[in-house]
Amino acid sequence: MDKGKTFRLLHQGPDVLLMPNPWDPGTTKFLASLGFKAMATSSAGFAFSRGLADGAITFDVMMQHCRDLVAATDLPVSGDLEKGKGDSADSAAETIFAAEAAGLAGCSIEDFSGDPDKPVYEFSHAVERVAAAAEAARALKRDFVFTARAENFLRGQNDLDDTIKRLQAFEEAGADVLFAPGISDLESIKILCDSVSKPLSVLAPPSLTVSELAAAGVKRISLGPRLTTAAFSAIHVAARQVLDKGTFEFGTTGVTFGNLQQLFSQGATKEV
Repeated sequence: MDKGKTFRLLHQGPDVLLMPNPWDPGTTKFLASLGFKAMATSSAGFAFSRGLADGAITFDVMMQHCRDLVAATDLPVSGDLEKGKGDSADSAAETIFAAEAAGLAGCSIEDFSGDPDKPVYEFSHAVERVAAAAEAARALKRDFVFTARAENFLRGQNDLDDTIKRLQAFEEAGADVLFAPGISDLESIKILCDSVSKPLSVLAPPSLTVSELAAAGVKRISLGPRLTTAAFSAIHVAARQVLDKGTFEFGTTGVTFGNLQQLFSQGATKEV
């Protein structure tokens, strides 16, 4: 069974797929050791780790990053590939071929255009891009899970009706998974789940639980950049302790040097 098939089946089981987003090979191996069943890259997490803003990573650099993470784990990895290789439908298809060549089990492509005046693609063009990507995914020799993202709520356009319209059109165009990040209220999430028949993915809302999202019909929960910001938060707390108090207690709890040394020296996949 190939990783794409494994990844697809994880969307079909009775449990919600919890998908963390590492930002380098070390965090990939560490998260795999904790028991997650699949991973996804994070465009923001990787950009922040490079000292760049989200969206500032070039496509070629992002694909090398994907190859690095795929090499770090036996688990399926899905690529957060933003809008892909370019704006055209052909470039969306080329993105799928590049993702498959990098060893990814799947990837997501957004309808975010990058244009501050028109942040999401015009509806028909967005659907055309999804259709081209879905056709490319079906042409591959192995299974590949293509996720289509509707970016309205992440881009300041809180239009639930348009988001539903887009997700329904993306489903009809052949997307395997539908994703509308940025929606955090349970009622809207329930409406989205009831509006489509393909698996729905959400970006983990801080105010909701896994059980609540599962009951609403969600099949996949992405952590997006939340682990990255949590890591920077922990560094911030530790650094402020050193600078403001002159103490080092932060190093006496949590994951130790020895834990990480053992994990990475043995290539362990068991829980640390």
